[in-house]
Amino acid sequence: MKLELIATATFGLEAVVKREIEALGYKILKTEDGKVTYMGDERAIVRSNLWLRSADRVLLKMAEFNAVEFEELFQQTKALAWEELIPVDGKFTVTGTSVKSKLHSVPACQKIVKKAIVERLKEFYGLEVFEETGAEYTVKATLLKDRVTLTVDTSGTGLHKRGYRVCDVAAPIKETLAAAMIQLSFWKKDRLLLDPCTGSGTIPIEAAMIARNIAPGLNRSFACQQWELIDDRIWKEEKKAAFEAIDYDTDLKIYGFDINRKAVEAAIENAEEAGVDDCITFKKADASKLRPMGENGIIITNPPYGERIGEEEEIRQIYDGFNRFFKENPDWSLFMITTDKEAEEKVMGREANRRRKLYNGRLETCYYQFHGERK
Repeated sequence: MKLELIATATFGLEAVVKREIEALGYKILKTEDGKVTYMGDERAIVRSNLWLRSADRVLLKMAEFNAVEFEELFQQTKALAWEELIPVDGKFTVTGTSVKSKLHSVPACQKIVKKAIVERLKEFYGLEVFEETGAEYTVKATLLKDRVTLTVDTSGTGLHKRGYRVCDVAAPIKETLAAAMIQLSFWKKDRLLLDPCTGSGTIPIEAAMIARNIAPGLNRSFACQQWELIDDRIWKEEKKAAFEAIDYDTDLKIYGFDINRKAVEAAIENAEEAGVDDCITFKKADASKLRPMGENGIIITNPPYGERIGEEEEIRQIYDGFNRFFKENPDWSLFMITTDKEAEEKVMGREANRRRKLYNGRLETCYYQFHGERK
């Protein structure tokens, strides 16, 4: 069955998600702010959830149409073949958003969409009451400038929830953002990688998973696993293929440092849960006192942003340490995400080779990319 799918993404990561989808072999239909639309089938839903590293969710697109009156919203929603997706015992909820649309009341739009789906299912199944004890289907009605997009969430919990983060620390970076940062650095697995502000170890762990070709969704479940639309055989085949694709023989040099001993302990436990503890070295170390570790390495890091009282001095020391380190090691590269708009001058004393605006949660940040000298 041909299906139209949408991979949602944090603003600024659309191009990364697009490349990931293309690598899976699917045709891109369009790329917009916060989402990439592509063609697939039932297997594509499974494969996308298992393999997309930087996307937030995978949505099944049901329809897109204009509506300026509630009756239009009702009739066009009811006209869709919801029975092909939602079984007689299916449990479904409706969420929504409305921006610059005449139908601006989100609760009212949700109520209309829910009613339209129920009426459609009533006519098809010949029932007046539904138990809703089966698989979950979360329908979302997104209204933008009177254009309605109806989707169903296939992922359930966001894709950043890999399942390996058993221990956490303050101000963690999302796994999806960490994976995107690594891919944007074009790091190669034969190159030394260091995160001197590792926190709970997310960046080194994501790097190791990329290098070993470990599917990020391999050890978690998804909402669509219970859907009748997708045969259990597809899940078994795709998970088996993902396990067989893991490269256990890759020799990696990945390091994660943090000044907080509890953070290091958390990172070690998380790496063990992710199955990559054998290829990452975590240790307690001060990021402001980095020492030479080899040639042509790369630092990918998410240092403190100064959002909490007392962090300014800590950040200044880290920046000074980075400055000294890169003067002594000009062949190293730095990829750093921060809210600090003056980080270029403070850290490297020069403009970055590239900059990219990204969002870490609700915070607007810049991903600074400093390329080392080539030898």
